[in-house]
Amino acid sequence: MASSDEDGVAASDEKENNNKKGVKGTVATAWLTFYNIAMTAGWLVLAMAMMRFYMQKGTHKGLYRSIARTLKFFQTFALVEVGHCAIGLVRTSVIVTGVQVSSRIFMVWFVTNSIRQIQNEGSVVLFLVVWTLTEITRYSYYTFNLLHHLPYFIKWARYTLFIVLYPLGVVGELLTIHSALPFVRRSGMYSMRLPNKYNVSFDYYYCLVVIMLSYIPLFPQLFFHMLRQRRRVLHGEVIVEKDD
Repeated sequence: MASSDEDGVAASDEKENNNKKGVKGTVATAWLTFYNIAMTAGWLVLAMAMMRFYMQKGTHKGLYRSIARTLKFFQTFALVEVGHCAIGLVRTSVIVTGVQVSSRIFMVWFVTNSIRQIQNEGSVVLFLVVWTLTEITRYSYYTFNLLHHLPYFIKWARYTLFIVLYPLGVVGELLTIHSALPFVRRSGMYSMRLPNKYNVSFDYYYCLVVIMLSYIPLFPQLFFHMLRQRRRVLHGEVIVEKDD
């Protein structure tokens, strides 16, 4: 049987550990709140910039170049979210978050930004508008949730607008990649032909084709996952996942 002194030391150690967890939790919440506020503000800036451009110019041509720097910064900064998952700040799959964030970054840096000939395509504006509306809603939801003052409208928007926005965003991304294919094939950009000192062959054109085909299995999985989340969050349904 432990002595009273040992009990006192154990209780003291437990209290100290709880205090440390409390401090870590407070710091984590503060950082996540700051991060989500900053990202909400960033995408609001993008939204206002796009509206101002269209009101002044009356056309979408040149829109991407006018917001490219801000878009690249905030979309690339989203890589931080993969770190949040990796260290356990948020309870989300590292793989799922990594795929979603990296696919957006790929669209920005290696498709739209790299191939100037497609920057005035209507499909670019389509996925930009969809991304902007989605991210403003998503980061607002996270912010209010962390502050424990979540308006129902924000929660409803987070789990309802995707029904329209998600398919539209996919259409915009696919049409943009499709528009890029002829330019990639002619220029041979990012491709490696044999023979070379690395003895490796890579064709960016076929890489883009494979990426387009990957939407076929991935989109339904993510879309129906969000539908299940919607039923759980908005309607309180208990979702039982079946084993494969």
